[in-house]
Amino acid sequence: MIASLVFLMTLTFVYFTPLVFSQGQRRRSASGPAVPKKYSEFPHNAKAHQLVCATCHKFPSPNWNKVRSGSAAFPDITEYPQHESCIGCHRQQFFRGTPPVVCSICHTNPGPRDSSRHPFPNPREIFDTSKKGKQPSYSSDFAIGFPHDKHIEIVAASGAQLSPFRNVNFRTRLAGEESCKVCHANLFPQGESPDEFITPPPASIGDAFWLKKGTFKSVPTGHTTCFTCHSQESGMLPAPTDCNSCHKLKPEMPAADFDSKIAVQMGVEQRVILDAWRRRDSSGKFRHEFTAHNDLSCDTCHTVGTINTLDPKTKRVSVTSCSICHVTATVDDGGAMNFEVQARKTDTKFQCTKCHVVFGSRPIPQSHIQAIIEAGGKP
Repeated sequence: MIASLVFLMTLTFVYFTPLVFSQGQRRRSASGPAVPKKYSEFPHNAKAHQLVCATCHKFPSPNWNKVRSGSAAFPDITEYPQHESCIGCHRQQFFRGTPPVVCSICHTNPGPRDSSRHPFPNPREIFDTSKKGKQPSYSSDFAIGFPHDKHIEIVAASGAQLSPFRNVNFRTRLAGEESCKVCHANLFPQGESPDEFITPPPASIGDAFWLKKGTFKSVPTGHTTCFTCHSQESGMLPAPTDCNSCHKLKPEMPAADFDSKIAVQMGVEQRVILDAWRRRDSSGKFRHEFTAHNDLSCDTCHTVGTINTLDPKTKRVSVTSCSICHVTATVDDGGAMNFEVQARKTDTKFQCTKCHVVFGSRPIPQSHIQAIIEAGGKP
């Protein structure tokens, strides 16, 4: 009788006692060792975190009219979720460590005497200037879905009175090219300044790469531009509360011509530049402000009407856009790509640095060889 009771108690313990894992460990799988959890980060793409946005983020945040002031303020999500959003799953982690590692996601100096937090990633103009926002390693889990074809005609609407965009003065009827300029401008342009680079380069820089001003184009950041149309007052869908209409978990993106170590070496801290550089999956050195480039229309290189920011294929610039100026039949004709390809054939260790940062050490793509063939050259 006693033996049977002990057996039943054992079964109850085995089958109904929840498994508790220590901080830093997951369940050990049959295929390998336990995978450590990194509680200093909050990955939105983790299966357990893929919840309805409103589960944690409440619209609007209590401080929405404090982070932006006066007429610039509008209802928005501008603060981290409250503790109850986290503690339901992470109660153990809240009381482990001095200070608990999980608290560092939001708090700058976790502890009972200091409740200061990192700026919330929105508004961007505040977050981007913070210590966390300047880290080259920081990257959002989300990408923004923006279909250009649905917006070009709206931006190019005739008459300022018909324009839904703040601080934009339209002439009568603007072409698609002018529409691009409403949202995209040269980032940190050099203009008349004698300072060519984003940060001061070493004295012995020579022809070595150092990021130049005006390399990238700006894109709207934060909600200010979007909420001009998609506001609570306008009722235009998607509404400000429909977070996942625009914010999508970042799909697998092609590798970019970017190296965070190089960015650290240069001291590049501007978040908007780092984000733009991470998206540059063609040439990391193409400078939009360069005279010959600045005079081109956007659709010379970009198929604007089909660009969807969630689809890397629609954003990629083909090498045929470069071949207009930089590919010739022979090296003697002055083609920059011809020179690089010829140099690689002569020396397999040669790195193509005319256009590329980290891609230059990779095998020459077939598209480059084909461009030379189409220009009348030999492969």
